Amino acid sequence: MLLRRLMCAPLTGLLALPLTAAAAEPGPGTNLTGQLVQMGLGLLVVVGLIFLLGYLMRRVGPLAPQGGQHIRVISLYPLGPRDRLALVEVGGRQLLLGISPGRITTLHVLEEPVTDDAGAGGGDFARKLQAMLKRDQKP
Repeated sequence: MLLRRLMCAPLTGLLALPLTAAAAEPGPGTNLTGQLVQMGLGLLVVVGLIFLLGYLMRRVGPLAPQGGQHIRVISLYPLGPRDRLALVEVGGRQLLLGISPGRITTLHVLEEPVTDDAGAGGGDFARKLQAMLKRDQKP
């Protein structure tokens, strides 16, 4: 019973706030412009806090603890505007997945892992650039 009273005490105080605000109504001599400026500044502070918290949530990310990352996307290849192939590593095995709206299908489970040549020695663009540079250096 005591716990219930302690929990209801703050609510009673909140309910009494409108009564005290009505008792402190501004008289005819108060400055309306000053009140509008104060209300506008308060609104700007609240909107600014909302944007600040949104920015911080994006920077920090979700507050829920995340476990170890057991799934790693190795490569994505778009097939169309909404369809793509994905090479994913899960538990040391690599899977080739077909992804379309509303459906993910395992197309192949690779026996040997695919090596990532683009990160190590460059990709197709790097080879073409080297060939062009060699061609330009010949007299």
